[in-house]
Amino acid sequence: MTQLDPKMRVGLRIKELRAGLGLSQEAFAYSIEMSRTYFAEVETGKRNVSIENIERIASGLGVSLRGFFDSDLFSE
Repeated sequence: MTQLDPKMRVGLRIKELRAGLGLSQEAFAYSIEMSRTYFAEVETGKRNVSIENIERIASGLGVSLRGFFDSDLFSE
């Protein structure tokens, strides 16, 4: 398997958790007061997201930073 870019791994984890909540990108971005365009670029791995915004996203997803990074996506 090809190793994924770190931005892509973060985006895939966000998408996984957001989908588990049944929220659209737009609804979730609105709920955490983040631009939908910016959020979409983070989720698709096109944007290098700051740790502050990862924490904001994780909080909106109802997980801690530890919980966010507790995924096989980050075990490589």
